[in-house]
Amino acid sequence: MNKNLNPLNWTKKQQIIGGAVAIVLIGGVTTGIVNHANHQAKVRKIEALKNKKIKLCNDRAEKARKLEKANAADSKKLLDIAEKTPTDKNIKLAEDSILKVKNAEVKKAFDNQVVGIKNRVKLETEAKTAVSNYQKDAMNQDKYKTAQQAVNKLTSSYSKGLKDSLNKQLAISKKQADDATKAQQAKSASDSKAKTADTNKQQSDSTEATNGNSNSNNANVASNTQNTANNDVASSSNSYGGGSQNNYSQGGSNTSQNNTNSGSSNQGQGDSGQNNSNTNTNTGGNGSNTNNNGSNGGNNNNNQPQTRYVGWVSVDGVRRYSQTFNTLGEAQSYVDATVNSAEVINLGFEHSIRYGVEPA
Repeated sequence: MNKNLNPLNWTKKQQIIGGAVAIVLIGGVTTGIVNHANHQAKVRKIEALKNKKIKLCNDRAEKARKLEKANAADSKKLLDIAEKTPTDKNIKLAEDSILKVKNAEVKKAFDNQVVGIKNRVKLETEAKTAVSNYQKDAMNQDKYKTAQQAVNKLTSSYSKGLKDSLNKQLAISKKQADDATKAQQAKSASDSKAKTADTNKQQSDSTEATNGNSNSNNANVASNTQNTANNDVASSSNSYGGGSQNNYSQGGSNTSQNNTNSGSSNQGQGDSGQNNSNTNTNTGGNGSNTNNNGSNGGNNNNNQPQTRYVGWVSVDGVRRYSQTFNTLGEAQSYVDATVNSAEVINLGFEHSIRYGVEPA
């Protein structure tokens, strides 16, 4: 070893210089160590702040995710309520809840569901209105077709109950209309048949009355002719008898035969007949002759058509009950009994009831 490198061999000056160098070296090393330590501490602090920020962001993200999930669940719940009970209030609550949803795809799906609910409500309203219009005018086939088409548009599963109910109402009203049509047709046919029979009867009665009057008149003419002939014969016989007695009997007084002829009494069919009476009284001797011709009664013909009356009760403008009677009182009694029946009273709770009496 070089002795000059040994600090023990250094001079005092060298030792002083070497010590100063050593102090400088030691200070530099120490400073370096301190600086390094400070740098490490700073790095660790930055790392901690970074980790804290990351954790805070993660916590916020998790909180936002949970809130989004809760908002979507609330919207779904309110939409389900609006689907089952689509009132304006329920639909509005669902729309407000959807505004809190941030996910674009989920929000779009919810918005489309709201649009579907509103469209379904519109179709249901149109169907109910169409059915109601048909029920008020059940004989209108155009309204029936419109109502049927409106009901067929209810394809949503949520509309099934309403659709079944409306179809049932349509079927009931259609049957009532068909029954009313058949009853009206039967009534028209019956009335036509009755009028035809009444016309034929009037014609028959008129013909029989004419024939009866003609026969009665003919019989009276014949009777009068016969009575006249009898009277002539009686007169002739009495004159002859009187003359014979006067010529061949002396001072005698003879009374010839009395001859009385009563004419026929005839009555025509359906009429008050004609009565002819002929009385002949003859007294002999000088031959007195009395001839009374009877009187003939006039004709009396009352073949006038009789007025009939129809009592009717209508349901929603359709005559469902009706019957024809010979008198106004019978028709009015039928209407009163029908209107006060349990069946018509029950129909009156949901339908329009009208009634009246009119000439057939």
